[in-house]
Amino acid sequence: MSLKRKKRKQVGQLVSTKQYPELPLNEALNIVIAGKKAEGLRERTLVDYVKTWGYLKDWLKKNYPDVQLVSEVTTEMIRNYVNYLKYDAVRYSGHNLIDSTNQRVGLADTTINIRLRVYRALFNFLEREELIEVNPMDKVKLLKQDIDLTNCLSDKEVKAILQQPNQRDYVGFRDFVAINVLLDSGLRINELVNLVANDIDFSTRFITLTSKQNKNRKPRIVPISSYVMKLLLQLITENQKHFRTERIFLSTYGEPLSANHLNKRLKYHAEKAGVEKKKVTAHVYRHTWAKNMILNGCDAFTLQKMGGWSDIRTMRRYIQMDVSDMRSRHDDFSPINNIRKRKDH
Repeated sequence: MSLKRKKRKQVGQLVSTKQYPELPLNEALNIVIAGKKAEGLRERTLVDYVKTWGYLKDWLKKNYPDVQLVSEVTTEMIRNYVNYLKYDAVRYSGHNLIDSTNQRVGLADTTINIRLRVYRALFNFLEREELIEVNPMDKVKLLKQDIDLTNCLSDKEVKAILQQPNQRDYVGFRDFVAINVLLDSGLRINELVNLVANDIDFSTRFITLTSKQNKNRKPRIVPISSYVMKLLLQLITENQKHFRTERIFLSTYGEPLSANHLNKRLKYHAEKAGVEKKKVTAHVYRHTWAKNMILNGCDAFTLQKMGGWSDIRTMRRYIQMDVSDMRSRHDDFSPINNIRKRKDH
């Protein structure tokens, strides 16, 4: 690995020299992955780093073929890449299983911001390790996103969805239990599909999630209702009749249910229920749980603890209220309304 010398002038001092390695793009990624692995990042996160870096590298190869070193990537290039993603990139382009012919052009702001966060993490690591002099992500900001007030399910939609799974069928009953657990506990999808029987204390009605199961690596306990506890107990009993595994959510053949497959099932039931213009995933159920917990009187700090958010600002995005919610809350808590009610009595 050759070194190049760069000069930096400092006020009132002699010119100092600092050596920075000439790192090819692939070698820079390998260094970051090794460092992040030593820091304890999850394997899935590292895989996402590699995939996301590959997107940028392929785009650079096509649009800036002379760029071979990570130090040659500039802020202008990153901004041009963002414009490409927003206005020219075709969704699912290059996907092995999805035809991108009729897909829309331009990626969602959320998708673009996810990529930008990965690039920031990668370049920040290289800068911190003094492997690059200039960090091209320093002046690149995330895209501003509109707050989506439709990312929750209404009570009517939930009732319609719960009527769709055929509970006489194993898959249907499993899906019915999964939907109820999501709505009752606010579990993330990976937390749900990785549940084992020993995670549930049926006497206290708590689910215990270890640090390995949680996104932020902090253990937590999540309360569940007696109704959901009975559903889980029924599913576990049914599993034990046919399969030798402690996992609760399984395929028809007793294999662990994947998060991707469960999301497809949730979408299927929502479409059957006539839920339109909403991308129904386990994450939407988590939004629905959080919002309804607040509307039903749960305080924010208890909700934060149950949901496993390390920052209350993150939680706030889950509990945005629409116009009807605000009208209802205002009517319930308006000082004028309360004064008038006391006066009437």
